[in-house]
Amino acid sequence: MPQTAEAEPEPEPEPDPKAATEAEAEDAPGELVGPLERGLAVLRAMATGSDVRHRPGDLARATGLARSTIDRIATTLVRLGVLRAEGRDLLLAPGAAELGNAYLASSGLPELLGPHVVALADALDESVSLAVPDRDGVRFLTRATRRRATASSFRPGGLLPAERCAPGALFAAQWDTADLERWRARRAKDPQDTGFPSVPPRPAAPPDEVEAEFLERVREAGESGMAVDDQTIEPGLLAVALPVRGPGGAVVCAVAIVGHTSRHSAASLVDTALPPLRRTVAAMEAALAAAPVAAAPADGVPAPVAVLKKELGSGFLQSLARGLDVLRAFGSVRGPVRLSELARLTGLPRATARRSLITLRHLGYVREESGGFVVLPRVLELGHARLSGLSLPEIATPHLVDLVLRVQESASVAVLDGDDIRYVARVAGTRIMHIDITVGTRLPAYATSMGRVLLGDLSPEERASRLGRITPSALTPYTVTTHEGLEKAVSATAARGYGWVEQELEEGLRSLAVAVTDGEGRAVAAVNVALHAGRTTPEESLASLLPVLRGAAGRISADVAAVGRFSRVPTG
Repeated sequence: MPQTAEAEPEPEPEPDPKAATEAEAEDAPGELVGPLERGLAVLRAMATGSDVRHRPGDLARATGLARSTIDRIATTLVRLGVLRAEGRDLLLAPGAAELGNAYLASSGLPELLGPHVVALADALDESVSLAVPDRDGVRFLTRATRRRATASSFRPGGLLPAERCAPGALFAAQWDTADLERWRARRAKDPQDTGFPSVPPRPAAPPDEVEAEFLERVREAGESGMAVDDQTIEPGLLAVALPVRGPGGAVVCAVAIVGHTSRHSAASLVDTALPPLRRTVAAMEAALAAAPVAAAPADGVPAPVAVLKKELGSGFLQSLARGLDVLRAFGSVRGPVRLSELARLTGLPRATARRSLITLRHLGYVREESGGFVVLPRVLELGHARLSGLSLPEIATPHLVDLVLRVQESASVAVLDGDDIRYVARVAGTRIMHIDITVGTRLPAYATSMGRVLLGDLSPEERASRLGRITPSALTPYTVTTHEGLEKAVSATAARGYGWVEQELEEGLRSLAVAVTDGEGRAVAAVNVALHAGRTTPEESLASLLPVLRGAAGRISADVAAVGRFSRVPTG
């Protein structure tokens, strides 16, 4: 709902200097939104720390913020789906992935160039990555990996030191004096790269030798237009990279092929990979040149911030929520966005959106460009690398726990695996008598509610083919055992939007299921509630369970869509 008036300003405690980053230590503009600045500091602390779980007291020490401030920030971010609470612990929630998604969507790079990355990886049977410069580091945006014991495992959003990867030498060839001095300052402060969790610590080496070796590779990259990495990431890994230029001729990203010394030397990797890599870069540059400008949606979809503020009172930081709305709005448009457009997309007053932009620019997440604003890859530091590695069971399990607490029955998530379903997540009910099934269990899809949901989501051709090869057998006296009966049951499931199986798999067992969908509305899994049929009537079970089950499925689906928008979500 668009907001037309500013709320009363929230009291803002004086910022503690311990919370300042390099950008924040500079002279701050007078119009900074304090809650937004501090909220992002908390997200950074959670995303870049070695621990997945964080206690509020630990966050207070890490950021230098007052414990009461941490509590208000946590309350707000949990309510927005950016964090979740488990007892006294705080964890990043999949909703935080939308912040990084805003950059990935606005840049257009994964969408336009990702298919070329996959095609090149398939052609060479080697891992291929797409990377962008981020200050004196390199952010990986998308990756097509090969399933090998010696494969690398960088996640989308991960940050590497420029001097320890092939794309870094290409980007550093474009540095000016200020860029080089910033790199030297970072090296002096962190010579072993402990601030880069994506790489192992660098062995001790004289700083002059490290700089000389890197600058020589930068010189070679500038002269040859390509960069080779011979085990600077870690022993055994090799890479060759080429720059990708936009329509104006500027380097916008780099594509790298990563091999291993068990299969290549640096020279043999270059000989093998460079010709197809050059062809891929040419195709990528053509795709960038031909890309249409993405139009902004006609209407913004702002979060119901005003409603949440009224619901939670002073514990909810409205200006933090509004600032995150502005950040997410960049994902609606490719390229620079004007202030007026951001205000329209978020439903915020222009002055409110402007203050959020001033804060985001000061923190290094946004830059003014071409009469508008662009979001920068630094946004990916707000948890994207950690969240992009989540599997379907990790995403679904917290929601299953909540579901079981509400309905007091067992709940599970399963995927279609051949003609069976395979359980990938499960939380047992709290009753003395509950359904005992473990993760990994396979059951025939035709006789299960989750199986019928997943079969019903298949295309008509695939559904007919799948059902045609299934020969249903009687597992109980109630099991559907004819092809015609099974086709009718699956069609009915698809039409009504939920699966219902009454004692067909096992006598006394009732199951209700709905689909878990991805960002394009396709069923990637199903979630169910299972219970003993004698506990209530079918009508009572359906009335009490279906709304709650659909709510849980919707929340799992939203998280899957956020995490999987630009990277595949493993089913586990």
